Amino acid sequence: MYIAFDFGITNTDLIIKNDATDYLTLTSPFDKKNGDFSLSEDKVIQILKDFNIASQDITCIGVTGGKSANLPDKINNIPVIKVNEINAIGKGAKTLYNIQEDSALVVSAGTGTACVHLHQDGSDHLGGISVGGGMLEGLGNIIMNEPSGIILNKYAQNGDRSGLDVMIGEAVNEIGKLNAQITASNFGKSKILVDKSQDNLSAALCNMIGEVIGTVAYLNALLIGANKAYFLGRTSMLSEVKNGIDERLKLAGVEGIYADNRSFGNAIGVMASIEK
Repeated sequence: MYIAFDFGITNTDLIIKNDATDYLTLTSPFDKKNGDFSLSEDKVIQILKDFNIASQDITCIGVTGGKSANLPDKINNIPVIKVNEINAIGKGAKTLYNIQEDSALVVSAGTGTACVHLHQDGSDHLGGISVGGGMLEGLGNIIMNEPSGIILNKYAQNGDRSGLDVMIGEAVNEIGKLNAQITASNFGKSKILVDKSQDNLSAALCNMIGEVIGTVAYLNALLIGANKAYFLGRTSMLSEVKNGIDERLKLAGVEGIYADNRSFGNAIGVMASIEK
């Protein structure tokens, strides 16, 4: 049995591969006393116990993300392979999408967002931003007392952001070939007109997160000469965030590629690494 962990700030993804492959998710351990995301050998052992996984059945454990580099090289005498997160993203995308291009952009949209250049020699970190699911849920909690990205996305599906955002067509006559309905200023109307509708606030918030991710994605795609962006991460699973991403990608003629199982992308990369 092989086990792959991806310790994210918000969620911990777990893949168990034996005769079958199981994909599991749990909330990442947060130490409220110290205010940090703690990880220890004991917590890994507890997760295995919680899922009724016997140590004697495990051949190898692979880990990435969070503070996994601080884990010992063996847990209960089981080898622990530590996979660099950028390599996990690259291998995960290559495995999930069967990427054949010599040069490809991978965007890992989770709590934050990382852009990775996948090429013949491996993976390089192009850069990242602190905007992602963590910001969505943090602002959602502050503004609406709602910390769940899934629930915020449901509100957004019924919302209308036009009373909060300023569109290009409202601000100027034209800017090049940009569509009049492209956002000129997120929440720009809110300094004058206050719209406190939960649905509308969620629509504007989800769209803003998506637009920022999409902009960073297409700039990095242009940087490496790619016309596609392969997405990993749970934040890109939120439909209203994804819509915001795609609207921005269109501006540069970049196509967003989204596999159904992309939320487990990093863990898939870890599994690909340890199975070798």
